Amino acid sequence: MTDRSPPPTSGNALDRVVIVLHETQDLVNIAGTIRAMTNMGVFRLRLVRPREFSEYRISGIAHQAGPVLDSLEIHDSLDEALSDAVWVIGTSARRRSANRNYGRPRELTQEMVERATDGTVAIVFGREDRGLDNEALDRCDRIVIIPTDARFTSLNLAQAVLVLCWELSMHVGDTDRALPEGRRATRAATRGEMEHMFGALEQGLHRIDFFKAREPEAVLRTIRTILSRAELDRRESRLLAAIGFEIGNWIDRNVPAPPPQDEEKDSRSDDE
Repeated sequence: MTDRSPPPTSGNALDRVVIVLHETQDLVNIAGTIRAMTNMGVFRLRLVRPREFSEYRISGIAHQAGPVLDSLEIHDSLDEALSDAVWVIGTSARRRSANRNYGRPRELTQEMVERATDGTVAIVFGREDRGLDNEALDRCDRIVIIPTDARFTSLNLAQAVLVLCWELSMHVGDTDRALPEGRRATRAATRGEMEHMFGALEQGLHRIDFFKAREPEAVLRTIRTILSRAELDRRESRLLAAIGFEIGNWIDRNVPAPPPQDEEKDSRSDDE
């Protein structure tokens, strides 16, 4: 094993989770695994007898692979890679003939978080073509099977890593971060601003004779229901009000006004 720098810390149980790739065959899958790990805040990776390995090539494939590569460990045996683990999860795409302690990702990741309080928890993934053999599975306390379509059970290695790391992040990661808002998001519209908007829309709809074959009160109540459900902010309510007013403004600018009725009568009288 080569000495490495300490991995980044997340300040939670993810710091004590290590991903172990046993005899990977394709360097691209190592890179994909690293990308999945960093996305979910898991930074400890151990490789057991990889067929090919190149930090330079991996860095070119996996965006921002440094945090994992700097602390990555390469081991000569699975026993060596798991020697400090207090709990080991193996992965499999199918049930084996031997009796095993199987589980689904959600239930097992919850237990992983609890077990991580005692030390390192390892998740072991096998080689791409045949997964973990029985000897490797014998080293695992539990076996996780990711639910898939029964006709297509095999997952890409990086995909399987991403599923389990995502489940872990949902238990202990940064799940409380506020969802992004638009750069121009503003406070919620007040009642007065909402009434101003409804009045403008009503005025615009009258100008285009929208209510000619409809009951205005019922239509406006439906509009109120829809827009109230949308929980508009101040900017959004102003935009909709502007639409209502602009309908009338456009008509004033582009639609000729009909001649006054009195002038037409006076004109006919003069001709006679």
